[in-house]
Amino acid sequence: MTESSHAIEISKFSNGTQKLHVDRVAVEEPLEIRLGWSTPDGRATRSISITMRTPGNDTELAAGFLLSESIIDAASDIASIDSCGTPAPDSGNYNTVKVELDPHVDVDLGRLQRHFYTSSSCGVCGKTSLDALHATGATSLRDNTTVFDKDILTSIPAKLRRSQATFDETGGLHAAAAFTQSGELVVAMEDVGRHNAVDKVVGALSLAGQLPASELGLMVSGRASFELMQKALVAGMPLLAAVSAPSSLAVQLAQEFDLTLVGFLRGETFNIYSGKQRISA
Repeated sequence: MTESSHAIEISKFSNGTQKLHVDRVAVEEPLEIRLGWSTPDGRATRSISITMRTPGNDTELAAGFLLSESIIDAASDIASIDSCGTPAPDSGNYNTVKVELDPHVDVDLGRLQRHFYTSSSCGVCGKTSLDALHATGATSLRDNTTVFDKDILTSIPAKLRRSQATFDETGGLHAAAAFTQSGELVVAMEDVGRHNAVDKVVGALSLAGQLPASELGLMVSGRASFELMQKALVAGMPLLAAVSAPSSLAVQLAQEFDLTLVGFLRGETFNIYSGKQRISA
């Protein structure tokens, strides 16, 4: 069984006194995603990503990453996903997964170049990032008429919080969930990385045959970045709601592709930055 938290002994200061205390911390280990595909010269294999993640749901994470980066169009492009390599010595976790694609899949690894300049730390590439989404075939959700009741929407953060078992132990994980118009959490995931949590959600939906998720919303525990909006768009999800603030580029993406973007969703209050027609009062 994959461990998502570890117990460690710490010194705890409280009310002016120090004592030994057993605490649990979220596990963070690297995951390498290797891709295998057909070429005119035979099968090729290449490492395409290394991300720091919380072990668990690595299959979903790999599938979600490939979808989000437009390397594949659907789960049917995947022939197999398997853990491989040598288990990590301290944890026993397999930190490499190999994804074999069906022979018919035409792989364009040039699309992965976008992954290196769409992070929110880059302030000069906004237009380039949006143009890259158009180039990979992302389309507007203008015709999506799904509507979420505001009372349903405000109930989602508490439901997401109750699903965070490892956060209860460690206080150190992000979370993401797909939810229905009636407020049901279809799938919820935790990870040390916000983008990984969303990839796990998207991958789970894909492997279950539930993409495009045109009637589901996406809830994230932190802020709304361009990268998370991109993942919602590729998954066909018409709404992204975040507990915290959106970035300027996240707002631009939402407006350009007609997604509904909600920020500061806390208690009974929230801000709508784009797509207010999908939220009923």
